[in-house]
Amino acid sequence: MKQATILVADDEQNLRRVLAAHLLKAGYQVLTADDGQNALDILEKQEVNVVVTDLKMPGLDGMEVLRQVQQKFPGIPVLILTAHGTVDNAVQAVKAGAFDYITKPFDKNELLSTIAKAARTEQLARRDFRPEPSEAGRFRIIGQTARMKEIYDIIDKVADTPSTVLITGESGTGKELIAAAMHYNSSRREMPFIKINCAAIPRELMESELFGHEKGAFTGAITTKPGRFELADGGTLFLDEIADLPVDMQVKLLRALQEAEFERVGGIQTVKVDVRLVVATNRDLQKEVDAGNFREDLFYRLNVVPIHLPPLRERRDDIPLLVDHFLAKFNRKLDRQVAQMSPEALQQIMSHNWPGNIRELENVIERCVLFVEGDTIHSQDLPAELRVPAASSLVSTPPPAGDASMKDIVKQATAMLERDLIVQALEQTRGNVTQAARKLKISRKSLQNKMKELGLRNRE
Repeated sequence: MKQATILVADDEQNLRRVLAAHLLKAGYQVLTADDGQNALDILEKQEVNVVVTDLKMPGLDGMEVLRQVQQKFPGIPVLILTAHGTVDNAVQAVKAGAFDYITKPFDKNELLSTIAKAARTEQLARRDFRPEPSEAGRFRIIGQTARMKEIYDIIDKVADTPSTVLITGESGTGKELIAAAMHYNSSRREMPFIKINCAAIPRELMESELFGHEKGAFTGAITTKPGRFELADGGTLFLDEIADLPVDMQVKLLRALQEAEFERVGGIQTVKVDVRLVVATNRDLQKEVDAGNFREDLFYRLNVVPIHLPPLRERRDDIPLLVDHFLAKFNRKLDRQVAQMSPEALQQIMSHNWPGNIRELENVIERCVLFVEGDTIHSQDLPAELRVPAASSLVSTPPPAGDASMKDIVKQATAMLERDLIVQALEQTRGNVTQAARKLKISRKSLQNKMKELGLRNRE
């Protein structure tokens, strides 16, 4: 597996050399910049997984680098390097969206541990979807299907409440977008939105990550450091991959939620906070409870407002909107002029099951825009796994009726595809609707409604 690429931005040459040496020895690929502007120029040209930037630099300082990375390269973690005297500024940077901060002179083990967490977080985040603002939906989310509109209605109702939200859904469906919508459409929007991926944090560091630690609490704790709960005070804390939280930490999280207070590791002073919690997972927490991997009392404490994000295969009508969005995005990013996708290619895109969901679709469109000749993506431009021969295809594209629009053709093709999939499932289950719904991974009621819509009720 390819090692992460770390970009180090600092105006002190000796510090850049020392950081680069430690990171190279640890197996990372390293890029360096002597100021903030050079760092942004490198980001425009090369793939970077983590940015490490000094807080104080001439020209563009670390805070401005952070702001521009968040705007232009969302998903890349930014670590702030700071002197002991400016730790308060670094804490403000974390509240503004930095992944973490490292004090100078730094401890090598702390440095490598923090960078490893950031790189792991970035790797996990690649599975999820972070679109740019779009008019194709609401809350910066692309989607106009009935399922997505139901989710928008939930956000409208509960965003400006203190209720805990549990977001579930497969990897790549955009769970972090829902969490962000909850925060930025609430009265907490001007306060911190702190994110942590529980799967990226080593078990032995989880308590310190959540609740902070006092100086000398353990080996490597060379300074007192606030945890994510403390940093999120007044705002929102988003815990992704909550199912990966160790059982012993689940007890402490439950207490912090119920009492709105905790103690730092190695501390005796109680810290009180006002935090709105949003959590997400791609696993079935009820099954985790039944298996003894997740505390039942914590599950009920988290499952106040459940939101389930449907996989892309259950919201196929949104695929053309996403295709248009990604074409525009990668035309800008790659300086290309790809105007459209042919109806045949779009049919094959619509027919694919997308196990990687929206992230997989995004990668496919980027690849197509990068390699296509001309201004239209045709079937032969798609990856091999998407080029389904016509004879074995589940659906044939109907010939355009007169001046039928692409939207009408796509709608008709989608209906035909859905009909064939349902008929196939019913035949495989000998007409058992419950088993067919389970095979199609939708509810029995949704299947019955779809059968009625497609005139298949006589097959029940």
